Amino acid sequence: MKNVTVLAGGIGGARFTRGLLAQLAVVAPEASVTVIVNTGDDMWLDGLRICPDLDTVMYTLGGGINEEQGWGRPDESRRVSAEIAAYGRGWSWFTLGDLDLATHIVRTDLLRAGSTLSEVTEFLCRRWQPGVRLLPMSDQPVETHVCLAENIDEHAAGDYIHFEEWWVRYRARVAVSGFQQRGLSDAVAAPGVLEAISAADLVVLPPSNPVVSIGTILAVPGVRDALRSTAARVVGVSPIIGGAAVRGMADACLATIDVETSALAVALHYGARSEGGVLDSWLVDETDAAALPPLAAAGIRSAAVPLWMTDLPATTAMAAAVLRLAADR
Repeated sequence: MKNVTVLAGGIGGARFTRGLLAQLAVVAPEASVTVIVNTGDDMWLDGLRICPDLDTVMYTLGGGINEEQGWGRPDESRRVSAEIAAYGRGWSWFTLGDLDLATHIVRTDLLRAGSTLSEVTEFLCRRWQPGVRLLPMSDQPVETHVCLAENIDEHAAGDYIHFEEWWVRYRARVAVSGFQQRGLSDAVAAPGVLEAISAADLVVLPPSNPVVSIGTILAVPGVRDALRSTAARVVGVSPIIGGAAVRGMADACLATIDVETSALAVALHYGARSEGGVLDSWLVDETDAAALPPLAAAGIRSAAVPLWMTDLPATTAMAAAVLRLAADR
């Protein structure tokens, strides 16, 4: 196996990829890994371009992540955010640490100087050395917004707010009627994205949010078609264990699009490649082993193993299971 491509959101995708790199270092040290990252969570804040998922993957793989919270930098201070708040600016529910702000300042400076997001990401990775080729899904801005189904604070039902406000400020506890990817109609896959999928020996959909992370990447023109036509095996890892989201509030996202919060339902939402979907295989937790027969009936080869990413050895074992599933034809 020479080329592995991962489609990733933030924390789940980053942690899985770290385990994948550890496993490949043992069984295929010559393999190269490309990670295509969701940029639908990106936004402007205090004049800076914030790319939460790109930074989470870069920091995690580069050894600069706050392990306890899964995002941001360790040993942070927030003096700058406190000063911004003193001017009555910024968002109290989305404060940025001083070290993290340095990344956003450099990114924004390079973007305003004319660099693309791909070029900026490559520049930032020269410092962090994540051990993968890190690509944004698109160089064009694509931002996920949600349509509120009820009044809340200064927002009325029918208003659209940025996904991060719904996710962070309201903890996804406010009902929404749908998601809107603004800018998607003008977006194209970033340089290297479609090639990384078509040239891969294995494509992995890690346990990231299937609606607003993986789903947003799949919505970029050309990406879904590239997955359907690649000669690589496409293996997904369930973000649902025992009917509950592994992390975050993915269940709220699934409910909004009328998909049950279960390992089986998410796999069927992605669909089998043999039936026009994107999956060849699907890894579920051992507590969801009952899903294996209906998955097989749907044309999706599957296996059940422990999926809790409690530490690096557990995550490495998950990655090993993905590689076994990919080899099982």
